[in-house]
Order: sequence, then C-alpha cells, then structure tokens
Amino acid sequence: MKTYTTHQHLNYLETVQWPIGQTPLLNLAATAAAAGLPDSVRLLAKAEWFNLSGSVKDRAARRIIQTAEAEGKLWPGMTLLDSSSGNMALSYASLGRLHGYKVKLFVPANATPARLTLLQNYSIDLTLTDPALGSDGAMAAARALAAQNPRYFYANQYDNPANWEAYYATLAPEVWQQTGGQVTHFVAGVGSGGTFTGAARWLKECNPAIFCATVQPQTEKEGIKGLKFMATAVPPKTYDPSLADAHLAVTAVEANATRQLLADCEGLSVGPSGGANVAAALQLGRTLDQGTIVTLFPDDSRYYS
Repeated sequence: MKTYTTHQHLNYLETVQWPIGQTPLLNLAATAAAAGLPDSVRLLAKAEWFNLSGSVKDRAARRIIQTAEAEGKLWPGMTLLDSSSGNMALSYASLGRLHGYKVKLFVPANATPARLTLLQNYSIDLTLTDPALGSDGAMAAARALAAQNPRYFYANQYDNPANWEAYYATLAPEVWQQTGGQVTHFVAGVGSGGTFTGAARWLKECNPAIFCATVQPQTEKEGIKGLKFMATAVPPKTYDPSLADAHLAVTAVEANATRQLLADCEGLSVGPSGGANVAAALQLGRTLDQGTIVTLFPDDSRYYS
C-alpha cells in the first residue's frame, strides 16, 4: 500500500477532490408557501450533508488542520485533540485520519448512539464526558488534557480563528454566487459560532445591507442539538455577536414541527439544528414583504437515532 507524507497526502486529497463545500442551495418554495410566506419572499437552504462526513463542520475541520500544518503547529506523529457535541467529532475523525493523524476527542455521553457507533468505527481515542455538563464540560476536559501534555495539537474549535475563516472563505462566497448576489437575509444557528461569524462577516463586506440573524434556543433547557443558549454558555471566541442584526429564538417544539413540515413539503429529513434554522427563517420571513432568505441544514437526520 502506498504511503504519503503530510504534504503529499494533501496534494492527493486535492487531486481527488474529496467533497467539502460547493453544496447545493435548495429552494424551499413549498415549505415557504405552507408557512404563509408571500411569493415575493424566497427561502433557500444549503444542504451541508453533501460534505464528506455529512455535515457543515467538515469545512472548519479542514481549515483548522491545514492552517495548523502551514503554521508548523501540527506535523506527522502528533495527535489532534479537541471536544465536540457531535458533528465536529465526526469531521475530525474523518479528516484527521485522512491527513494521517491520530485523533483524541472528548464528547458528551448523551451524543446519539448512531454518532457514537460511527466514531468508534474510526478507531479514534474517545472519552465520554458528563452529559449534564454538555459541550462545555467536554471542552473543559479537553483543555485540561492539552495543558498537561504538549504532544497533543489542541485544535480548540471554540477559540480557533480558522473555524470562522472556513465559512468566510467558502460558505459565504458560495451563497453569493448561487444567489447571483441576490441574498438579502442570512440566518444561522450558533454552536461554536464559526458558521454565523464567518459567513455574516463576508456577506456584510459584500453588501452591508444584508440582514444577518443568529438562531438560538429560546431557553437553556430546550435541548436543540447543535445549538447553544449563549446567555449561559461559555462564550466561544469564534463568535462575534456584533455581526448579528437580530437573535431569533426557537423552541424545541418549533424545531421539530418544522422538521416535519420539511419532510411533508420537500421530502427532506433534516437534523434538529436544520429544523431550528428554517423555523427561525420562517419567523423572519413572515415580517417581510420581499427578499431572499438563505439559511442552512448543518446535517441531515442520519445521526439522530
């Protein structure tokens, strides 16, 4: 079997074009109509499950790894270390292995069985943390280990600027190109904050009039996977709330009802955060006379069983 150095491996990845980015932008016209939006308000969503490991997080994981290699912080023989509540763990497991690194992850024990099974299939070093402490507890455990042992590269997705830079460099330009520059509103949930921050920053640089809104759970106890209630969460450095023109609140009931609406109207089976994003976009759309709202499906429903 042929082996690759890190540099050779990256060239190989680029040559075969592993699927990350350039995801489809779906027209949710039937959902918008069913929800009572006027015909002059378009509702569009990026289908991020088309990425390599099945989520939007592949964009950030690739950028974090490549940036660390370029800066001499990550090299062959090191172990990539981080925490995740779900999708980023799969991205690290997949891309970390493709780039030739061992992977050590802290994940809350209440991650879905489907996701945990897949992580174990990657043969990574996986530690499950107290589910009551959520993603903040997993992050604290990863930081403690990183401080004790310098042989790890601590990817630190919540504070690493390469996180938001990934969406600035890829997601937002795709939205602009796919809408022909006609996007007027951008709506995205907040977990690490990287997706919203990077995309909103790029879009506002292109057109300051673009209205950018975050999506957050209405209360701390809503339990919408992938989203954080920022009022009580440890604030990620990757999140810039000053870019938000509005903070839209969604309940778990609304997110799940919207997931069902998407299944009924579009034949789509999306994850909880995707349901929340569309619920918030519909909430916003009902206040508009016209416009093009773009949101995203961070993943589909395959890992939520």
